[in-house]
Amino acid sequence: MAPSYQLSTTDIFLFLVAIFLIYKISTNRKNSVTTKLRGPPNQSWLFGLIRVLRNADDPGLLYEQWASEYGSVYSFPGFLGEQRLVLYDPKAVANFYGKEGFGYIKTPISRMFIETLFGKNLLWAEGELHRRRGSFLITSYDAIRDLTHVFYDSAHKTSSAWDAILEASDGTSIIDVQKWMNRISMDSIGIAGFSHDFGAIDGKPQIFDDLDLSSGTAFFAFMIIASTMFPAILRLPSKKKEGTICYEPEHGNDEDKSVMGLLLKSETDDADIHMSREEIIAQSAWQMNLFLLAGYETTSISLTWALIELCKNIDIQNKLRTELVQFGNTDPTWEQLNSGLPYLDAVVHETLRMHPPVFESVRVATEDGVLPLATPVVTKSGKTINSLFVAKGTVVSAPIRALNRSEEFWGPDAKEFKPERWLEDSAPRAKEIQGHRHLLTFIDGPRTCLGKTFALTEFKAVLFVIVRNFSFEFPGGSDAAIGKYTGSILPRPKVVGEEGAKIPLRVRRV
Repeated sequence: MAPSYQLSTTDIFLFLVAIFLIYKISTNRKNSVTTKLRGPPNQSWLFGLIRVLRNADDPGLLYEQWASEYGSVYSFPGFLGEQRLVLYDPKAVANFYGKEGFGYIKTPISRMFIETLFGKNLLWAEGELHRRRGSFLITSYDAIRDLTHVFYDSAHKTSSAWDAILEASDGTSIIDVQKWMNRISMDSIGIAGFSHDFGAIDGKPQIFDDLDLSSGTAFFAFMIIASTMFPAILRLPSKKKEGTICYEPEHGNDEDKSVMGLLLKSETDDADIHMSREEIIAQSAWQMNLFLLAGYETTSISLTWALIELCKNIDIQNKLRTELVQFGNTDPTWEQLNSGLPYLDAVVHETLRMHPPVFESVRVATEDGVLPLATPVVTKSGKTINSLFVAKGTVVSAPIRALNRSEEFWGPDAKEFKPERWLEDSAPRAKEIQGHRHLLTFIDGPRTCLGKTFALTEFKAVLFVIVRNFSFEFPGGSDAAIGKYTGSILPRPKVVGEEGAKIPLRVRRV
């Protein structure tokens, strides 16, 4: 009698996983042939070079080094044999972001992560849905001028809180400025975004504390791998998803000039843009989550980096303060903030150039297409090409940080914090890069960050108040080592040796 075998549930599961892995790897290898580009060798059949990039102190520097070795467009292995196309060519990047269409969209895994953590907001939307929602929010951000006082108020509240700390400690104190930039950004986005004061500056517990969004990279690494194999895993209920903000308004207040208040007014009969009530309710909750991510996380990180650079370059800090004190005890108007303070503008944009909160933009091609190149490249077979065929399903990356800090485009001092570059024409090749002020920090094309004006106004207003009123320095000297804290939604700076994402600075009144 032939022996009988009984398969366990585990055996069946492992068999299905093996079949899936074989299919996934073979499919990725087949798709990778379409690019035919050179690139760095694989280091892991599971992670590719993704783990190398995540662990790197400066991923942008790796992208730049690879571009120098393999050309302005190249490929590298991602998860499970997936080949990623990297665009270091400004003409290809401009075409990638596109003028009208959405030929490159977020990867399915990225969209599911966004939906799971923050709902179906504008960051999640693609195509016509993105145009519909985005067209309204562009109208909303036209009102930023009326919200400038909110940013000043948050900065002045922080200034008063610091004064109390300094008075209790003989005029000088060590303050964790990153914690306070978080508080300023949280209260500013709460009031300006949807007329709600979180009370963060006053020390009240915050929604992100309850959501526990700083889960660490190990969990996210596991989820990325698991969802690559089984995308449906991201549809499962989670505490994060259940914990996102619920907001079901009755009506918009005519006096409410917040972004969310303007969104609610679209429900009225005489509104310029009409949405159904269901869309209004859903958008209110989802966009609030988006505002918290985009308006809180990114701006607080940028403000923190600005203070770090001003501590590393005391002469720049003093030069900036000299410009700011000319206003005495008054705050500049919105127009003055944006056109009457050239050195403040230079410091802000140099911070955004050197330290973009997001280091790359990853998309997937929705159709076959061709990317034109500004600089010819040599393919894997040795052929020189001026354009590149991109097959549908190819994952494409625009390395934002690498291009922002590229010596090829910004000159030999590109890695230095030098606000003066914005006051002189010292980097002509940077003009080849499309985007706000030739930076990719706010992306470009139809997916340009709609909160750009909001972020720039808040950045300038807050920096104006705190640098005019206080001086900053590292307790141990200007050569303090700055590391990377990855236990948050976006990587944050931290002083090496400190626990968590702390930036303790010695603060004095001036």
